[in-house]
Amino acid sequence: MKILIISDIHANLTAFQTVVDAAGEFDRVWCLGDVVGYGPQPNECVEQLRALKPLCLAGNHDWAVIEKIDLGEFNPDARQATLWTREQLTPHNLDWLHLLPERVPTELEKFTLVHGSPRYPIWEYVLGPAIARINFDYFDTPFCLMGHTHVPVVYRLKADEDLAIPEPLPETTSFQFGPERMMVNPGSVGQPRDGDPRAAYAILDTDTLTITHKRIEYNIGATQALMRDADLPARLINRLSAGW
Repeated sequence: MKILIISDIHANLTAFQTVVDAAGEFDRVWCLGDVVGYGPQPNECVEQLRALKPLCLAGNHDWAVIEKIDLGEFNPDARQATLWTREQLTPHNLDWLHLLPERVPTELEKFTLVHGSPRYPIWEYVLGPAIARINFDYFDTPFCLMGHTHVPVVYRLKADEDLAIPEPLPETTSFQFGPERMMVNPGSVGQPRDGDPRAAYAILDTDTLTITHKRIEYNIGATQALMRDADLPARLINRLSAGW
């Protein structure tokens, strides 16, 4: 079985559609949260994702839109975009966001899925080996897939040294899971932050237990034009071009 792994779409339909088209044939979609927030097409992204019948988690921006998170936790640009998104979303799509879980069982017992971290699934950023090491104690499966940081990375647990070792997630080359426990972030579809503005996603092959990380160029200018039309913050518009 081939599973499309995506995270942090952030209402960027152009990036999302480009990823779906580039992914080719797949059997399932696992989405690690933040379907909305920042970007200009929240309804379209929710509806496109729903059509794929995904296994989908809640992210912090999804929760902020449905008022499960205090907007005081957000910076001014994120707060403005969230308030705009609330006004755009249809009741049907808001109801769907309300149903998204913090954790969700998968059909594969080897994997835990979270948005932020196993310890705090909605909000915590796993930004380095110290935080990663702590979080290995908060899930029981061999492997964890997470989003939220918008940066593709692998952390391997070196149990004999009590360390989590970070590694880049190689592009296009299949990466073998195991034998160590691992945490893997596929990066962001709609707002990469690793200096590479291309949309990021991954394909999990359950037969070989490998994951292939991929990047794809999309029409960033088209998304930026829609953001300008919506009067979304200039910083959110400009960052798409630089991938930060």
